Amino acid sequence: MIKIYHNPRCKKSREGLAYLTKKCKDFILTDYIKEGLSEDDMKEILLKSNLPVESLVRSQEDVFKKELKGKKFNEDEWIQIITENPKLLQRPIVVSKTKAILAQPPEKIDLVL
Repeated sequence: MIKIYHNPRCKKSREGLAYLTKKCKDFILTDYIKEGLSEDDMKEILLKSNLPVESLVRSQEDVFKKELKGKKFNEDEWIQIITENPKLLQRPIVVSKTKAILAQPPEKIDLVL
């Protein structure tokens, strides 16, 4: 089952959702800003994407600029920070049974379909 972590207020996320909707009709839509994000969700994304956690952090967010910029955190600390501040997560992220990708540009979704 395909899952998309989506923020409806984000243009890139809306573009990713539109692309996924054209390609696949059966997927789970997760508004992680509203519904929250668990540590297990983050661990699954990191494991399946093979990306360092820092590459999934939105450095343009105020909370990053004011509280996190220039500081060093290990993976577990980043996971906790992101789950407590879900808008820090890059989006959209699309997860399949075996793979996860940051769908920027949206065409990267093809890699998990």
